Amino acid sequence: MPDTETPAPQLLELARSLGVATEYWDWQGEHVTVPEGTVRAVLEALGVDVSTPEAVRLSAVELDERPWRRVLPPSVVVRQGARTAVPVHLPHGTSVAAWIELEDGGRRELVQQERWVEPRVVDGGQVGEASFELPADLPLGWHRLRARVGDAEPAVAALVVTPDRLTLPASVAGRRAWGVMTQLYQVRSRRSWGVGDLADLAELASWTGGDLGADFVLVNPLHAAEPVAPMEPSPYLPTTRRFVNPLYIRVEAIDEVAYMPAAQRQLLEWQAEAVQATNGDDTIDRDGAWAAKRSALETVFRLPRSPGRQIAFERYCVEQGEGLVDFATWCALAEEHGPAWTQWPEQLHDPRSAAVAEERERLADTVELHRWMQWVVDEQLATAHRRAREAGMRLGVVHDLAVGVHPEGADVWGLGPALARGVTVGAPPDPFNQQGQDWSQPPWRPDQLAELGYAPYRDMLRTVLRHAGGIRIDHVIGLFRLWWVPAGQPPTEGTYVRYDHEALVGILALEAQRSGALVVGEDLGVVEPWVRTYLEERGVLGTSILWFERQEGGVPLRPEAWRELCLASVTTHDLPPSAGYLAGEHVDLRARLELLTRPVEQERALDEADRAQVLDAVRARGLLREGAGEQEVVEALHRYLTWAPSRLLGVALADMVGDHRTVNQPGTDEEYPNWRVPLADGSGTVLLLEDVVRSRRARSLARAVRTR
Repeated sequence: MPDTETPAPQLLELARSLGVATEYWDWQGEHVTVPEGTVRAVLEALGVDVSTPEAVRLSAVELDERPWRRVLPPSVVVRQGARTAVPVHLPHGTSVAAWIELEDGGRRELVQQERWVEPRVVDGGQVGEASFELPADLPLGWHRLRARVGDAEPAVAALVVTPDRLTLPASVAGRRAWGVMTQLYQVRSRRSWGVGDLADLAELASWTGGDLGADFVLVNPLHAAEPVAPMEPSPYLPTTRRFVNPLYIRVEAIDEVAYMPAAQRQLLEWQAEAVQATNGDDTIDRDGAWAAKRSALETVFRLPRSPGRQIAFERYCVEQGEGLVDFATWCALAEEHGPAWTQWPEQLHDPRSAAVAEERERLADTVELHRWMQWVVDEQLATAHRRAREAGMRLGVVHDLAVGVHPEGADVWGLGPALARGVTVGAPPDPFNQQGQDWSQPPWRPDQLAELGYAPYRDMLRTVLRHAGGIRIDHVIGLFRLWWVPAGQPPTEGTYVRYDHEALVGILALEAQRSGALVVGEDLGVVEPWVRTYLEERGVLGTSILWFERQEGGVPLRPEAWRELCLASVTTHDLPPSAGYLAGEHVDLRARLELLTRPVEQERALDEADRAQVLDAVRARGLLREGAGEQEVVEALHRYLTWAPSRLLGVALADMVGDHRTVNQPGTDEEYPNWRVPLADGSGTVLLLEDVVRSRRARSLARAVRTR
């Protein structure tokens, strides 16, 4: 039975001081008090001892005194142009000097403010607080703040100066951009090895950009999965968010393949033909595709590289540093011991241990192979983005960033305390997932992110933005608060934990601006209204889905009243394609999978009424005639979006070919073939990229969104 006891007052105060919610309002407007067991479990995951009332009291004292025990805060994140005061703690009466070491090697001395703060007694001694103002003209970037107290070694803290507002790239600042949204693994061509790859992405971008006039192609997260079967099918549950899944490599596009000996080349072609035979299958088989591709990649890896190619590989390895070594080591160990690192010998649990160093040396060839694969996939990503821009796309490839990572994966092993243990990320109940969701992903620990100077977060963003015109942040509310679910509890027994959104959004804006990319936040579901206002002020685009844009009373919001800073679309990957949604297939599917908390008849009636309201609004614009067929309705819905001021307009590739089937049904695992459904037409016939390029329906829908 879930624990429903109301937390004690002192526990409540401790939780609130750490950003842990002790109450909230649910999706039906009901006030909910978080059970004491949930509050305790979440505090323990934050490293706080709450085992007894005395432990709670001591933890509260320690939390209050913690800033006074250190000279500088662990990290300081500020907006460019702001005047910010930084506290420096030191023994009362001691002299102090502070300065900034700039990212470019410069130095700025800081002036102490005339500001008196009453000293405190901490650990038996008096501790004072000095205050230093940061100059408003500091350049954007990653700097170091240093403070010397007396003759001691200087204390150091990360200092990040972020843009006040992320400006849109000049290429899209003047007019709306439209593009195609797709799951890359679905975009299979005759040359694919069972799964859509980066060469297919380049072809898709060349066609949609050069022939249809699209400005971007938005793909699912390309983060790496396990290097051994079974490979997790969900791109939103990767083993790491920093590195890319080598499953997306096109083997034949690697330079060295052109110089393979004839016998090896023939063997590679046989391998390709065997797996290409599955391109027409009704279910995507990642494991089969990866088995063939992994074998072929190892063969290509052992081929000699030209001096220039070898230098490029080595340069990439230096750029990616220890993070790449850790990931490649985890992959090599996963191939030896299985992907669940908690099941490895205990001495291998710590990536910095002597045992791991010995294994890395023993498995050096395999570690190098995995570093090489990351270099190859990075090169092919660069090629796809370049070809998109050459085809006329104003943005090119837009990448997607998942919320979190697999609990047994490379990031959890390699990043250590940066990720919380004993809890997972999920979502509270909402209209489309009325039992809540548990995504099984360990969340960032906000305190540890600050202690690490936000380096893991920065490094992850930099990889995703290396070859991108934009980045979509899935569940962007996670930069403000996340729903933490204690291990073993249902998602209804979770609670919200607050993050330093000023730091996380600021760093995101900094890295995006340096890459010349825009940022789209997926702000659907239970989102506090002020969050959308804040993101707009920082230059982050929101997400608007036709079916969800409503005003008070549930009436569809007229398109002219939609947000300007947003990506507008008819559907999203968590809904069926538009043809399926119009047929109410999402209700039937959730009923079949027992995901509804209301009677199916009631759910169906409400859904039909909601869809009818939208269709009536489209008809009122003269965009849709009575008795129109499915394709006409889908095109009319997209034309309706062109009346909105939204800067970006997204068209699902599935809508361009009339697909019906849901890609992902939230709240399910094996009950539905999530992320394994290939692209198909309205009759369910599997389509290859060559078929899509010839599609009259695709061209017609592209024309509909290009003109108002």
